[in-house]
Amino acid sequence: MSQKDANKVVTVVAYMCQGDKSKEISYTDAKVIGNGSFGVVYQARLLETDEVVAVKKVLQDRRFKNRELQIMRQLDHPNIVQLKYFFHFVGDRKDDVYLNLVLEFIPETVYRVARRYARQKETIPLLFVKLYMYQLFRSLAYIHHKGICHRDIKPQNLLLNPATAVLKLCDFGSAKVLVRGEPNVSYICSRYYRAPELIFGAVDYTCQYEKCLVSWLCSC
Repeated sequence: MSQKDANKVVTVVAYMCQGDKSKEISYTDAKVIGNGSFGVVYQARLLETDEVVAVKKVLQDRRFKNRELQIMRQLDHPNIVQLKYFFHFVGDRKDDVYLNLVLEFIPETVYRVARRYARQKETIPLLFVKLYMYQLFRSLAYIHHKGICHRDIKPQNLLLNPATAVLKLCDFGSAKVLVRGEPNVSYICSRYYRAPELIFGAVDYTCQYEKCLVSWLCSC
């Protein structure tokens, strides 16, 4: 993205997280802060409130189910990243439709913080480890109560605010409402953090699986 594009003011009609109300929003100062197979994440600034936000842009591939928006509209918890608005737009090709999620901006991740400690040949202080894990378990207890399984728990998806030590779970692109008796896929979750059960092809799992997965990850 060029400096000219970054300074451009983008105005769209977006929908609020709750309900069906729409409003016109404008943002600028967009810059790429993350990308992957899911799409691209931009940091931007809302003109109306001067608030810094993250805008996650995802191509809607008709071959795959994208439940992220549907699930995020159900969530409201202090340890889960907040969805503020969402909007769609058509790309250069008319068949390319992009979903854009406007999210609260959290500056750090557990992954980056842990790597900084590792480069200094140090470990994260135990007090912070306990605090981060407590908040992660709170977020999981909340979504599991709703029958939602995140299915991609990893340090990169745990956002951190260093100023407040608040942790927030993000990236619900792989999340699913689990229904008893309904088959799932085993090829899910980033490979490095994939549980042994999934590696061996388990498809009949519940939210209890994710609780075991987190316990397994903690022991690694």
